[in-house]
Amino acid sequence: MILSDADILDRLAEGDLVVEPIDDVDQQVQPASVDLRLGERFLEFQRTNIPCIHPTEADEVGDYVTETHVPEGEEFILHPGDFVLGTTTERVEIPPDLLATVQGRSSLGRLAIVIHATAGIVDPGYKGQITLELSNLGTAPVALTPGMRVSQLIFTELKSPANRPYGVERGSKYQDQDGPQASRIGADPEFGADGDEETEGETATEGETATEGDT
Repeated sequence: MILSDADILDRLAEGDLVVEPIDDVDQQVQPASVDLRLGERFLEFQRTNIPCIHPTEADEVGDYVTETHVPEGEEFILHPGDFVLGTTTERVEIPPDLLATVQGRSSLGRLAIVIHATAGIVDPGYKGQITLELSNLGTAPVALTPGMRVSQLIFTELKSPANRPYGVERGSKYQDQDGPQASRIGADPEFGADGDEETEGETATEGETATEGDT
């Protein structure tokens, strides 16, 4: 069952579902979703001279991205073909009996801006800001302004609460993330790291479903 605006407001009031800060409830709480705003930090992918990026090598992944801070009121120009990681302004806490899905707003979609590549799921138990995978599929640059409503979060009630929700007990990689986070796939157990299987919660994702929760 997908939560309506009344259901969402009830769960927010109870405190087990957290989306904060919500500056304007009437504007951000939609009939069956909550609009989330674009944060001020971006991770931009740099062109490099190395033959390829090895996802399992943390140093390579880290060297491939640089963080850019754009204060609210200024613009981040997303050019055609660009891919950057952004973040929501809001921090969320998803209870064990809910699954959240991140979707783009249709008004931005009509400008050829997509807000996730594969990471569209926010797992039960996830806490933190949500990393957005921003792409411009169009032919013209588009100016994005921190603070603008850029995505929406839809909540689905599970038949029963998750026995092992996203979090520390699972060894989840992105729990309590603050700002956009680069890939930590090298921490997956199939590459020799300790931890649980990836679910991506982090909207994961978002074949490989990763989710914000991507463990």
